[in-house]
Amino acid sequence: MELDALDRALLRELQNDARQTNRDLAARTGVSPSTSLERVRLLRERGVLTGFHAALDLDAAGRPVQALISVRIRPPARPVIEGFREWAARLPEVIGLFVTSGSHDFLIHVAVPNVDSVYAFVIDRLTERREVADVQTTMVYEHVRSRCIEPAAPDRPRSSRTAR
Repeated sequence: MELDALDRALLRELQNDARQTNRDLAARTGVSPSTSLERVRLLRERGVLTGFHAALDLDAAGRPVQALISVRIRPPARPVIEGFREWAARLPEVIGLFVTSGSHDFLIHVAVPNVDSVYAFVIDRLTERREVADVQTTMVYEHVRSRCIEPAAPDRPRSSRTAR
């Protein structure tokens, strides 16, 4: 099922402020509160909305230093990859984890108190793991996040071609 203009407006508003009342959400999107409530319920049931979360300022939380760490795993077998993924995802320093293709199997996004903590994470956590074959660390100078993710536009109807 495709998202229509109202669904997109509701999603945009909720991403800007998920704590607003349904009445405010309805007013901002130009519909009745009952329509707003029903549409949000449907978006949740369809899995488009997966939850409502608090945004955290990493500096204020004492984790101002970020790094992206590429990890290559050996042997590249499904149980090894899945085991590492589950282990890494539970680490408190990890704020994002990507399973990737190419020369590395994972890209781990960490946020920590200082540069020494990045070093400790790589040396004391990652390289201690037997399956870790290679690690490359990139320090993050600035992390610019998109606050609002616009759903993909519906496919345009294809023009019908007539045979000549």
